[in-house]
Amino acid sequence: MPEYETLLYEERERVAWVTMNRPDRMNAFNSLMQRELHDCWRFLRHHDDVRCVVLTGAGDRAFSTGIDRMEQMGGDTDDTTDSDVVGSGSTPFMFNDPGDNIGPKSNDLWKPVIAAVNGVACGGAFYMLGEVEFIIAADHATFFDPHVTYGMTASFEPIHMHDRMPFGEIIRLSLLGNYERLSAKRAFDVGLVSEVVPKDGLQDAAAWAAEAIASQPQLAIQGTVRAIWAARELSNRQAVALGYAFVGLGTDMNSIAEGQKLFESGKRVEWRLR
Repeated sequence: MPEYETLLYEERERVAWVTMNRPDRMNAFNSLMQRELHDCWRFLRHHDDVRCVVLTGAGDRAFSTGIDRMEQMGGDTDDTTDSDVVGSGSTPFMFNDPGDNIGPKSNDLWKPVIAAVNGVACGGAFYMLGEVEFIIAADHATFFDPHVTYGMTASFEPIHMHDRMPFGEIIRLSLLGNYERLSAKRAFDVGLVSEVVPKDGLQDAAAWAAEAIASQPQLAIQGTVRAIWAARELSNRQAVALGYAFVGLGTDMNSIAEGQKLFESGKRVEWRLR
């Protein structure tokens, strides 16, 4: 299994637990964490022992507060700092977007990723939240975007998140900056979060969902993920036109046999009502 300086990595029940581990910096991602997230997502592409991923942050104060601005502004660098990752080129036309490194979909990972949000999620955290399948939040979690308050245009982050929330909600969140935070309950009400649980139950809730997903035929799961993301990114007719391609790529005899074996066993899934 991979070892990292800024991430904790663990596997159990065919689920990888990826934990951003800079709690003293509210799990803000520096250039080293960007590189390690990139490496982790790329590693998981070909690591078939893992069928689902849970992404979370260390501690209960923050999921992540986005990019480490102390490093970005040149005030807190060390020998792990990569100026090419943190900064940009000599003109605005050569910009290094952190999302190229830290998002699972940007790194071509089509295994399901669940975000377990345990505290503050703001700013650059939306790069990652915009590329997960769904979000489970602890009841003390909050969401906001401070860009405009600090004189920066909120662009990449709300673009990643705009179709996870109604337009009025994402533009309000973006324009109010530090002046308002979205509670876990409100995030659930507007559809950003799929489930809100007590703080102490967050890991159990994420584990239940991830292990249930991981127990099913992985080709069918990944085909379904890819099809639904295509529907999110393309027009309806374009996505429908690709539907048969996703069915063909995401279905094989082994996958069907695995599902048929469960059906013929007479064993029924013990479902729960949400």
